[in-house]
Amino acid sequence: MTTPKPIYLILSRPFEKLPAGASRFWGNPDLPEVVDYPMYIDDEGDEYPYFFVCQINLAQLAAFAPGNPLPKSGLLSFFAKIDHNLGIFAATDGIQSHCSAPEDVKVLYFPTTDDMREMVIVDDNDNPTAPEELAIGFADRIEPLADDHALFALPTHREWEDWDEPCEGWQILLQVDSFDGMDFSLNFMDCGVLDFLISPEDLAACRFDNVRAIILST
Repeated sequence: MTTPKPIYLILSRPFEKLPAGASRFWGNPDLPEVVDYPMYIDDEGDEYPYFFVCQINLAQLAAFAPGNPLPKSGLLSFFAKIDHNLGIFAATDGIQSHCSAPEDVKVLYFPTTDDMREMVIVDDNDNPTAPEELAIGFADRIEPLADDHALFALPTHREWEDWDEPCEGWQILLQVDSFDGMDFSLNFMDCGVLDFLISPEDLAACRFDNVRAIILST
């Protein structure tokens, strides 16, 4: 399978609330009525929600990049154990500088955006925990000092030839850069990146249940 070209994510504050099923970074995920918010059990046996990273409207993506290898409709949603990288230390789990286990991230594909509802996670005081949502646009290049968020990013932050076992030969599905906003500060080690990794076989088959993750900092 030919390695797809990077598709950069351009983030901006929306003028109004984004509609259900739209591409968004942060905010609250849209999930079908029959799907619960993804949860995990940490090393101490406590249950926590995965942190919602972003969702990609695949029809919007296909309109920008028709040749990309993802499905041409539906929603692809990314969740990860990145609470520590946002300064939230209740859970003990986190992603490190080696290839994670599959359960450290959740990548969910929904073939349609129909009949979805917004899922809001709140703290003990009923306050929403998610940063304010950001709209996602797509671009085939970015300015030299821009945030390096991208689908199918090149492994330019990796300082060795290949990924650790068992991810040899895998490619980056999504890269998230360290960055700050009005209500958050996301830092991967020393201003590094979070890479979601997928095998070429799984990408070709549009299977997302074995995606791993790694944090890189140069």
